[in-house]
Amino acid sequence: MKKLIQVEEIFLFLFSIYLFTLEDFAWWVFPLFLLAPDIAMIGYLKNTKVGAVVYNLFHHRAISIALYITGVYLISPYLRLIAIILFAHSSIDRVFGFGLKYFDDFKHTHLDES
Repeated sequence: MKKLIQVEEIFLFLFSIYLFTLEDFAWWVFPLFLLAPDIAMIGYLKNTKVGAVVYNLFHHRAISIALYITGVYLISPYLRLIAIILFAHSSIDRVFGFGLKYFDDFKHTHLDES
C-alpha cells in the first residue's frame, strides 16, 4: 500500500507542476518556494499540539484546494501560486512519508501503518 500511495503522490506532484505552468510566473519561482510551507514547523517550538495544528494547516490538501478555488474566483494569480505550492509541497512530503501530524509526536503521522 505504501508504494501505491507514493505513486499517487508523485502524480499529484506532477499535476501541481502542470497547474504552475498555467500561471505566468518564472520557472524558478516553483522550486524557490517549494519548501516554504515547512516554516509551519515553528509551531513545535511552543508544544506538540500547537505544532501539529499549525503544521497541518500548511499541509492539508483541502486548504490548498480551497485557496486555489478562491484564487480562481478572485482572479488572483498570487493566491493560486500559494495554493499550488502548498499542494505540491504536501504531495512531495507524502512521497517521502511525511504526513499530517497527530498531537502526541512530530513523527506520528496519518501515514503510519501501526
